[in-house]
Amino acid sequence: MQDVIAHPDGIHAIDSGYGRPQLAAIHVVVHEGRAAIVDTGSNASVPRVLAVLAALGVAPAAVDWVMLTHIHLDHAGGAGSLMCALPNARLVVHSRGVRHMVDPSRLWEGTAAVYGAERAFQLYGRLVPVPEARIHAVGDGDRVRLGSRLFHILDTPGHARHHICIWDDEARAFFTGDTFGLSYRELDVDGRAFCFPTTTPTQFDPDALHNSIERMLAFGPEAMYLTHYSRVTEVPRLAADLHRLIDTQVAVARAARGNGVARHVEILAGLEQIVREEAARQGWTVSEDTALEVLRDDLELNAQGLGVWLDSLQVPEPETV
Repeated sequence: MQDVIAHPDGIHAIDSGYGRPQLAAIHVVVHEGRAAIVDTGSNASVPRVLAVLAALGVAPAAVDWVMLTHIHLDHAGGAGSLMCALPNARLVVHSRGVRHMVDPSRLWEGTAAVYGAERAFQLYGRLVPVPEARIHAVGDGDRVRLGSRLFHILDTPGHARHHICIWDDEARAFFTGDTFGLSYRELDVDGRAFCFPTTTPTQFDPDALHNSIERMLAFGPEAMYLTHYSRVTEVPRLAADLHRLIDTQVAVARAARGNGVARHVEILAGLEQIVREEAARQGWTVSEDTALEVLRDDLELNAQGLGVWLDSLQVPEPETV
């Protein structure tokens, strides 16, 4: 199957087709003839998921769960459309995200504020609501079963307050969404992966993110399945890099002067310098310019998120999802 990676333990990574190849993965777990799907990509990803299920011999009616790590639209934009095609599936989502799956209007407004309405529509299309009766709200310590296979839910804020990570007992691995950062295959060196923290708007919290990473490490995971992009191992080494790079990005933000556009430009320049330094530290075989291009959109979003975080230190932030 093109754009599909078969991993151990019945886990398959589907390229969602979002942005560029191997930018965003959708994971399908097949166990005892049933299936669970982790994250959904956008509306345009739905035909890819259905085609892979067919190739794996899994009927749409045999999908029990669609599990969202969080409700940012590169992870959840296709949830409503996909649920329409899976008659028996229930949607697993953090309790904070339920109302936005039932009525995605505010979720759309927030996305349009970041990308602009025209670009947001190009990326995600029209969001489809999910009936509340088909939603299974979860929080820290909850469990989800796929036949005899058990998934544990961890509440893992830091990237977003509505973020969960999903521990798979069978695989001894987490599905991490964005909490364990971004790892693009273009930057691998002889199979050795690299992870970069994401500080995307609007709920980046460095202390919470450090804590969420440490909570996952306590399980002794053999692998992490990232949405961006799929399976990584050598988890302790990658976690150490994430902790270091969270602090480095925070230091860049704190050192930025002024506010508004001028501050944003200074933060972005500092993040680009971090990438240049990592290119030497990690021994990437691609050029610095190529590495910057691979991370370009993420650096822009990280700079935006760091700015929002700096502002939140001055003014109490209203409670949102």
